[in-house]
Amino acid sequence: MSVATTKKESELSGQIEDFVALLKRGGDQPRSEEAARQTVGLLRRIVANGRWDNAGELMELIRKEGRRMTAAQPSETTVGNMVRRVLKIIREEYGRLRGRSEESDQQESLHKLLTSESLKEDFNTHYPPLRANIIEAISELLIELEGTTDNIAMQALEHIHSNEVIMTIGYSRTVEAFLKEAARKRKFHVIVAECAPFCQGHEMAVSLSKEDIETTVMSDAAIFAVMSRVNKVIIGTKTILANGALIAVSGTHTLALAAKHHSTPLIVCAPMFKLTPQFLNEDDSFHKFVSPQEVLPFTEGEILSKVNVHCPVFDYVPPELITLFISNIGGNAPSYTYRLMSELYHPDDREL
Repeated sequence: MSVATTKKESELSGQIEDFVALLKRGGDQPRSEEAARQTVGLLRRIVANGRWDNAGELMELIRKEGRRMTAAQPSETTVGNMVRRVLKIIREEYGRLRGRSEESDQQESLHKLLTSESLKEDFNTHYPPLRANIIEAISELLIELEGTTDNIAMQALEHIHSNEVIMTIGYSRTVEAFLKEAARKRKFHVIVAECAPFCQGHEMAVSLSKEDIETTVMSDAAIFAVMSRVNKVIIGTKTILANGALIAVSGTHTLALAAKHHSTPLIVCAPMFKLTPQFLNEDDSFHKFVSPQEVLPFTEGEILSKVNVHCPVFDYVPPELITLFISNIGGNAPSYTYRLMSELYHPDDREL
């Protein structure tokens, strides 16, 4: 093995270690979009510089590194999602070189489900063009990731009309871009729930008001009282689960229940890299707690000694409270999630 190859591998290993350390860091983590891009970039380098002879070895290598990255921060599901997307790309490119078309793949899918044990595919054949084909397909995925927010924002005028009252909660870059795009042609009023105790809603309100959007900030306790005069609720999310439910910022479930009670449409703006094939599980990987300092300061020592205070970062929002998902590939109902799942991920890759 050449010295250059060894150097490349050690560089790659160092970059993966740095990324894992970044994910483990508490407060200063990359945004979901950045995490997705960095993951795909690293996986592309593993494909280009890793030691493998066939698709089976490459998939095992990707899985191994994928498990290491996802274990660093289980609540950041986009990392695992991107690993699964790359595994699907490897399967597709390998199938193409073997001469199997995607159409035949779709046609025999029911048959495959019934006889899945006997139809385990063999990935041990060596194809010289495989490396270049996979790298090209991963580069296309990176280009797709870069345009996700813009593709969602482009659909804003279809959903937001003049003189409407829109409610949102906390700070979401996707929702921010969505509302700003609509504001270029329409006048409307945005009510932002502050999303205590971190109050990211204040940042959102400042950003929107700079674009001359009429904006009001209110406390989370007033959500139900104000909901009767709201036309639409538009929110972002951390993760879309396999059943169409959300893992979103704390306070979103309250907002969704209020919207359901008043029959107000709830629209979720989320790119497809946030769709995960996992369900809400019992091992607490989606749950994340932070210091309750903002809610109950440590100066309140007398009270703190008598109570346990939990400060969750995320809420679970069931699919029946959601009206529509707007993603970079269009609008879909929560019930359509299963179809999107089969298009993006292979069933064998649900568990890394």
